[in-house]
Amino acid sequence: MAERIASPVATSGDLEKAAGVLRAGGLVAFPTETVYGLGANAEDPAAVARVFQAKGRPSDHPLIVHIGGPEQLGDWVEDVPATARLLAGRFWPGALTLVLRRGTRVPREATGGLETVAVRVPDHPVALALLSAFGGGVAAPSANRFGSVSPTTADHVRAELGDAVDFVLDGGPCEVGVESTIVDVTGDVPSVLRPGGVTREDLEAVLGRPLAVHSTSRVRVPGQHPSHYAPRARVVLVEPEQVVAEARLAQESGHRVGVLLPSAFAGVPVRAHAVVEVPRSMDAYARELYGSLRELDRRGCDLVVASLPEEEGLGLAIANRLRRAAGPRRSG
Repeated sequence: MAERIASPVATSGDLEKAAGVLRAGGLVAFPTETVYGLGANAEDPAAVARVFQAKGRPSDHPLIVHIGGPEQLGDWVEDVPATARLLAGRFWPGALTLVLRRGTRVPREATGGLETVAVRVPDHPVALALLSAFGGGVAAPSANRFGSVSPTTADHVRAELGDAVDFVLDGGPCEVGVESTIVDVTGDVPSVLRPGGVTREDLEAVLGRPLAVHSTSRVRVPGQHPSHYAPRARVVLVEPEQVVAEARLAQESGHRVGVLLPSAFAGVPVRAHAVVEVPRSMDAYARELYGSLRELDRRGCDLVVASLPEEEGLGLAIANRLRRAAGPRRSG
C-alpha cells in the first residue's frame, strides 16, 4: 500500500522521504491549493511514463510541471516573454498555469510530444516544501483516473489510485477545489485555455485587456477531453428552474437520482435519491464541487441533475467542469 502521512502538517522527514521517492523514479501524491497532484520527476521520462500508466491517461495529454518559484521559470522554458513575467509575478504561487515554449530540460514525454510546456508554482506549503526538498520540477496531473472526478483530499487519492502511488503526502482538504487556470502566452495575444482558480476578471485587470476563453485550442492542455471531471453517474445539465422537475421525472423513470440543487431553490422539496444544496458563494461551490460529485457516487446515484452557475468569477470554472462532466450529448 502507498504510505500515508497521518498529519496534514508533513515533517521534514516526511518530505525528504517523498523527495527520495521522486529521485528514485517513484510517484508521489501531494496537495496543492487546487487539487491533489500525482507527481514524478519532470526530467525522468520513465517516471513520467508511470504517471500516464497509473492514471490510464493518453500519452499525448500534457502534464503540468510544478516548480518552486517564479525565478525558476527560465530554467524550464525557451524564453520568458514580458506577459509571462507579469502574470507569474502577480499570481505565483497560485492557481495559474502558463503555457510557454518548452526548454531542453523538459522531455517531450511530459509535454505530450508538444514543443510547449505548462508550468506553475503551487500555493500550498506542503507542495512548496516538497519542491524545495526535491530540488527539481515535478510533472503532475490530478491524482485520479483519467477523466474522472479530481481529488481534493488524500483519502480521495488513496481510494482511487491505491498501490499505484508510492507515497501520499496528506495536506488536508484543498482550499480552491478546482484546477488551475491555464493561459497560453506563446503568441502575441494571451488566451485562457482552461478556466480555473484564477478568474478571467483578475487576469484581465492585470493585463489591461479582455481575454478570450477557448473550449478547444491548437495547444493541447489538461482538461480538454470531451468528457472529463466526471463521476460514475451520468450528468445531465438543465436550466436552474428545471432541476426539480427533471429530477422527479428521472426518479419516476427508475433512476437513482442525485441533485446539485441551485442555492435559489434551497429548501424546496425534491424527489430524488440524494440532494446536495449548492453553496451560494462561488468560492465555496468550487471548493465543494468534486467532493459533492464523489458523495453522489458514494450514495449510489446513477444520474446527476445539475445546472450551470453564472459564468462570472469562479462560476466560469465551475460551469466548465460541469460541462466536461456531462460530456458530449449528455446535457438535457
